[in-house]
Parts: sequence; structure tokens; C-alpha cells
Amino acid sequence: MGWFGGKTETPDPTSRADRQKCWESRDAYFACLDGANIVKPGDEGTACADVKKAYEKNCAKSWIDYFNKRRVLAEQQQGVLAQARTQADSVRR
Repeated sequence: MGWFGGKTETPDPTSRADRQKCWESRDAYFACLDGANIVKPGDEGTACADVKKAYEKNCAKSWIDYFNKRRVLAEQQQGVLAQARTQADSVRR
């Protein structure tokens, strides 16, 4: 319930439709971040404000925290994997 008897809408993670809306809004937000060359969600300022608002509306807070951390970790892993490939290539030569 909201403050004055109104119902607040929170995403239901058990609902397939709500999960799908969350994933679609996450993908749109992350695509906007990619277009702005921003890795860490929240560092974009006002660049992706409209899609970020939809993302925060359609996803549970715990999911947002998880997705945002995974995005940063995935980017870090890309750097580590690239470095490992470079080292492996130099050893083969």
C-alpha cells in the first residue's frame, strides 16, 4: 500500500511477464550505456535518464544491484581475458 491508500506497483519476480519487462528494460538501459561508452551504471549523468527510469520501475532493487554488478564484473573479465591471450600469444612465439 502507498502512503494514502493507493497501491504502489512493484515488479513481481515470480511473474513471467514482469521478468520479461525487467530484462527488456535492462537491455535497453545497458544498450544506452554502451552507446555512451559507460561501463558502470550510474556514471552516465543524464545521458540515459529515460531508459534508466524504466529500468528502475520494471526491476526489483535486488535485481538491479545484481545486474549492475555483473555488468562491471563482465567488463573487468574482458580485460583480464585479453591480457591472458596476449601473454599466451607471446609465450608461443
